[in-house]
Amino acid sequence: MTVTYDKPLIEQRSAWSAVFSMSLCVAVLIASEFLPVSLLSPIAADLAVTEGQTGQAIAVSGVFAVITSLTIAWLTRRLDRRTVVLGFTWLLIISGLTVAMAPDYLTFMAGRAVLGIAIGGFWSMSTAIVMRLVNRADVPKGLAVLSAGNAIAATVAAPLGSFLGAHVGWRWAFLLVVPLALAALVWQRTSLPPLQPRREEGSADVLRLLGRRQVVCGMAAIFCLFMGQFALFTYLRPFLEQVTGVSVPALSTMLLIMGAAGAAGTWCIGRLLGTRLFGILVAIPLIMAGLALALIAFGTHTAVVALLLMAWGFFGTAAPVGWGTWLSRALPDDAEAGGGLQVAVIQLAITAGAATGGLLFDTMGWQSTFALGAALLAASAVLAWTTWRFTPRQAA
Repeated sequence: MTVTYDKPLIEQRSAWSAVFSMSLCVAVLIASEFLPVSLLSPIAADLAVTEGQTGQAIAVSGVFAVITSLTIAWLTRRLDRRTVVLGFTWLLIISGLTVAMAPDYLTFMAGRAVLGIAIGGFWSMSTAIVMRLVNRADVPKGLAVLSAGNAIAATVAAPLGSFLGAHVGWRWAFLLVVPLALAALVWQRTSLPPLQPRREEGSADVLRLLGRRQVVCGMAAIFCLFMGQFALFTYLRPFLEQVTGVSVPALSTMLLIMGAAGAAGTWCIGRLLGTRLFGILVAIPLIMAGLALALIAFGTHTAVVALLLMAWGFFGTAAPVGWGTWLSRALPDDAEAGGGLQVAVIQLAITAGAATGGLLFDTMGWQSTFALGAALLAASAVLAWTTWRFTPRQAA
């Protein structure tokens, strides 16, 4: 098997400027995806729809992200990857402008659908592109840089959206994302080198990869990890307000600290992935399962909850870096197709976790939601160990 890493690029330099430009784009993508969470009420009032209908803005972007992630490797198989990435960044800008200036609900949802295409396409190719930009030993660090942008944006988006919505209106909250997307576009144009497609290597058939046992087990582990994580994470705010009893400012502070811990975790754990990959992939969900159970036991103790959430952010945000590293080793010549499959699995898991967790939260109480998260995370650890057993030693 011919390894995917670009030798000419490696011999010239590790293009860290390009990696950081992609991290900025990731941050803008994730911020745009989660902005509606804190702006449901003003959006619904302005567009004359219910909050439930407005909440579908997140679902529609997820659906289009799944569709794009499963098809993009085949659709763009003859295009320079630099051109494709710039195209997705343009779609991000178009989405922001469309949503911010939407005169009605249908236009608003169309803008969110465009965002889903950008999310699914960009994330699907991110691992493969990082593999071509940096030395093999630096791939975990490169993926950690991407996940740091993800962690910061996911945590800051909701409180920042709430603040901007209260002071300048929800449309300006979305519009203010556009300059950041433009900055990412300019940075990418100046830092990303040409990345010609490889017609002779790998395959654009995403589903074909499911014929490999290690891929099936790995994707199942990823599904359980993200479903368990988001079954709990989606309902942190009502838990903190109703059970722990914290104020809104304190809640925002806790979430910001959790995000900062996540950025630190991606950097610290990313440095260990080169030699301890599968040990980390097994340990992280086990630790998170323990943290979920600890939140059930000590949910009324503010100081303890704050420490547990800091640990949750530290380990939880680093988990995608680990699985991205696994993908780069297990599928070196199918990284784009594998990335598409991984993004589809993650988006489905997030949707399933939020939906199932919400059903349990409403019918059986918050403890059942957190217990579900713990069980799924424990299952992810078992599946990660199974993936290890099916992985050839040279890839482990």
